[in-house]
Amino acid sequence: MPDDKRALLKQRLARGEIRLQPLTFPQRELWETSPVPVGDMANHICCIIKVHGKVTPADGAGALQIVVDRQEALRVSFLPGKEQPVQMIRNDMPVNMRFRELPPEQCTPEAVEQVAQEIFAEPFDLLQGPLYRVELLRLSPEDHVLVLSVHHAIGDGWTLGVFVQEVCLAFIQRVRGIKDALPPIPQSYSAWGAAERAFWQPSELASRLGYWKSHLAGHQRLWNALEGPATAAGAPQRLIGHFSANLTATARDLARKAGATLFSTLLTAFQLAFSKWAGTEDVLVGTPIANRNKQASNETMGYFAGIVPIRGRVDASRPFIEALKATHETTTNCFANAMPFAELARGLGDHGAPGHNPIFEVRFALQNHPIPDVALPGISAKLRMRSTGTARFHLACEITEDEEQLEVVWLFRPQIFSQSMVENLRTLFEDTLMNAAQPGQPAEQRTPAMTPSGS
Repeated sequence: MPDDKRALLKQRLARGEIRLQPLTFPQRELWETSPVPVGDMANHICCIIKVHGKVTPADGAGALQIVVDRQEALRVSFLPGKEQPVQMIRNDMPVNMRFRELPPEQCTPEAVEQVAQEIFAEPFDLLQGPLYRVELLRLSPEDHVLVLSVHHAIGDGWTLGVFVQEVCLAFIQRVRGIKDALPPIPQSYSAWGAAERAFWQPSELASRLGYWKSHLAGHQRLWNALEGPATAAGAPQRLIGHFSANLTATARDLARKAGATLFSTLLTAFQLAFSKWAGTEDVLVGTPIANRNKQASNETMGYFAGIVPIRGRVDASRPFIEALKATHETTTNCFANAMPFAELARGLGDHGAPGHNPIFEVRFALQNHPIPDVALPGISAKLRMRSTGTARFHLACEITEDEEQLEVVWLFRPQIFSQSMVENLRTLFEDTLMNAAQPGQPAEQRTPAMTPSGS
């Protein structure tokens, strides 16, 4: 840092305008274990929010300012340190919001998506901040698209739902001339981080690490030969589809019959399909958890989410319900022993490197954090996430509830997989669930799929 900026920082610290806090455990995961640089677009959480109502630039910026003043995470940037960065939290920060009126030829869904992708790809300045970006695209006097990009270091999927609710409430407050600010949140992000550090003492970490050393012993990576800087470069390809309402109902019914969760049911089907596809009976995935275990954190923006590895030993001859019960038991044990991923990777001696994510290579997620549609007098908002934050992994299956269907997004490294390979895995996944609805039948009946190169 230049001497003049260092001197200014010291002055602002002395005046209490800026506070320094250690990284939280989830933030450490980005710096210590990620196979891509922290500034990579893979660490951008992105969404599009369709907004209906009359929104002026002044009212939009004013509403966002209320939220920025309330939410500490939106005022965070990162100061480099000798061993690791620290959070730099400003007391005040102007909003980062732009407005653009689109010409008629850019108002089609395809053109709006292209504009949004360009916004998503813009880098963040981790030192200067802010680490979020909002652009309001006006399609007509009452139809807008709000494009939001948030760096993963200050947000997660749950954060997006909080953002939508608070911006809409702040907008109504502003246009109605209500001067009272939104009430303070019950727990700030830095307070949550301090509580986590107080809980995760060496004795607690050691007791859980013993479980993981046993659970993960002997697992072999599938694509070591293909890993390296080139593998981690560039955005992953995306393949988007939906489970029909009938197939979604089948999955829910299977979960009910087995006394299991929808997550365990979908994971069981994925394990069986992946086993056939990749030619392995040892299937290891990483799945995100919200890490918001207390009501006080539900209104707080920030990066709370953790990662839990789940290992399954596949026996395709077992009836699906038996496989599901075993998966549910394993999943329950894994969640019960969850620990900060950075500490898990350190304890196992598996550290991130270009093209190499520690511990697991495949991500499997059921997104069940609240993504509210907001309808208030004068404004309504509908949020849709973009599955962009998984480029750190070779392959990802991200499932989101979409009314009566399940949206299934596949993200994959084109350096390792062709689209036809992933389409084959998608077909196996769907067929496994359909076949599972037939009692007594083996869980998966299709012929082997093409195996990824290098496995």
